[in-house]
Amino acid sequence: MKTPLSGLLAVTLLGTAGAFAAAGPAAAVTAPTAPHAVRAPHAARAPHAATVGFAGTVALDDCSGSVVRMPDSQGGDPALVLTNGHCLETGMPAAGQVITDQPSDRTFSLLADDGSQLGTLQAVKVVYSTMTDTDVTLYQLDSSYDSIQQQYGTAPLTISPDHPVAGSPIAVVSGYWQTVYSCSIDGFVPQLKEGDWTWKDSVRYTSTCNTIGGTSGSPVIDTDTGLVVAVNNTGNENGERCTVDNPCEVDANGNVTVHQGTNYAEETYGIPACFGPGTQLDLTLAGCALPKP
Repeated sequence: MKTPLSGLLAVTLLGTAGAFAAAGPAAAVTAPTAPHAVRAPHAARAPHAATVGFAGTVALDDCSGSVVRMPDSQGGDPALVLTNGHCLETGMPAAGQVITDQPSDRTFSLLADDGSQLGTLQAVKVVYSTMTDTDVTLYQLDSSYDSIQQQYGTAPLTISPDHPVAGSPIAVVSGYWQTVYSCSIDGFVPQLKEGDWTWKDSVRYTSTCNTIGGTSGSPVIDTDTGLVVAVNNTGNENGERCTVDNPCEVDANGNVTVHQGTNYAEETYGIPACFGPGTQLDLTLAGCALPKP
């Protein structure tokens, strides 16, 4: 997982500062002014990625995230923040665990397009969180999309309802590090296993998305459409097999492979089908395939 303290199992899974599968939520830390805390060099970016900034993204105390809307969300709906399941402030969900409707007073730093801080957003509850099949947490805020737009002049990112496409140019936008990583979708992994957790149909990046701890929860944006297609969560750091911070790939025939240095994300296209009017979670809706409690 890509948390700031990646590799320290006692603290978190995969080092969420860049992945939900590298270091689960770590203790509260302040983002250091490290060499990575800048945008990726222009030469390393995909052709369209230069247009992707930090508008709509947030920084957590140990992870990254974004203010997101569903394709049919309305301006008066309560706003949502998307990050990793392993970034949950009360600790990483166990394998098979699904958390819904849990009170939360977590705060998020809302960023402007240039990465500067616009203000602080306040959660009222955890709408949904799991590390089973996927690695997501969705928070509900005490403000609507319209009120955020009016107060800060920034709009939410929209989650695509369509499966991502291999070869698409993407940008992984980390609010924690104020860094944009640019690459393409290399392909999809039937099962990605890390420690006790298994994720399905994960996104594999091409080599230029060298995400680090603290990037966990970053939105993965298709730079052709501007839509969120995944949420960044882990990478294989040391070449180990299926251990924390070292996920392994399992193909459709059960063959296991390890790709040291490769990073991954979890698809988000299935989320909109589980939300009804008013951005209200309803896991009984037709087409909703998110794991249920």
